[in-house]
Amino acid sequence: MNADARDRAANCLVFPLSGAEARTLEQMSLWLGIDIGGTKTAIALGRADGTLVATWRGATAPTADAVADLRRLGEEALRLVTGAGHALSALCGVGVAVPGPFDGAHGVLLTPPNLPWRDAPVARVLGELLQLPVQLENDANAAALAEWRFGAGRGARDFVYLTMSTGVGAGMVLGGQLVRGVGSHAGEWGHVPVEWEGARCGCGRRGCLEAYVGGANWALRLRRETPATSRVVALAGGDPISPVHLVAAAREGDAFALAEFARWRGYLIRGLTAIAFALAPEVIVLGTIATAAGEALCFEPLRAELDAELWPSLRGKIRIVPAALDEERPYLAGLCAALELRDSPAASTARRSS
Repeated sequence: MNADARDRAANCLVFPLSGAEARTLEQMSLWLGIDIGGTKTAIALGRADGTLVATWRGATAPTADAVADLRRLGEEALRLVTGAGHALSALCGVGVAVPGPFDGAHGVLLTPPNLPWRDAPVARVLGELLQLPVQLENDANAAALAEWRFGAGRGARDFVYLTMSTGVGAGMVLGGQLVRGVGSHAGEWGHVPVEWEGARCGCGRRGCLEAYVGGANWALRLRRETPATSRVVALAGGDPISPVHLVAAAREGDAFALAEFARWRGYLIRGLTAIAFALAPEVIVLGTIATAAGEALCFEPLRAELDAELWPSLRGKIRIVPAALDEERPYLAGLCAALELRDSPAASTARRSS
């Protein structure tokens, strides 16, 4: 990024007004957010108040040439901005939500698990192309920030977000600040042990929460153990069984599906109990599988089960709620990564590396 771009960014990040005028100007500022996934990438032009001005979503389609892929991504972002009638000079910065591990200090994506890139210079390539400051953030942290700023965690000072899709992603906001910890490793609740010498986790350890409640591991278990007489098999219709089929079968009253949900909640409650005693957050937001399962299968019994584990002084004080964001989550996650440039302007420090 050249000196002119740095000056523009500095002027954009500092609002030398006061009162309502400054707040209005800040909320109207434009940011570019990018969420890079293993299969899909989302780009959003948005404002600090969460307004999405323009969005794009398409296949990530990665190759072994990370620099060429990133240039194509940057060109797509440029088309989005100009197509919305804006110049790059009107933007404050770019946020990129990425799957770790990565070096946040240098803006390099190191060895992402679902991409063929190695040491991809994300910040350099996008910064040179767009002439804007670029901030990398762990995708789970970025999703947590989105849910905290614009979703079910809005207004909470102490907040934990868990999403149980392929694995278990997590992010924490305590005292109104995103918590990263030493080496940005804080918040790996998916790797809290819930069964000593238990099932093997993808991280190489045994007994992790993710090994029992993460979607990929749960699906493998269901494919091994679902009886042929279960409604789950019929609903799958010959496709590989997944938690989606289990949700549908449980809603129809299938005994196996209901028992599986009880088992799943039993492991999840161990993780939630650890979070409750360690952090006592105001709100725990659960996404993906939990949100799909809904109140009757997931949230109502979880609340009762958590209260049964807690001291009387904590009961009823920690809310467990479904995530509020859906299709807009990846756009807002990228936008929140960009807003970290404003909220932590001194830091392009290392973001979570696993």
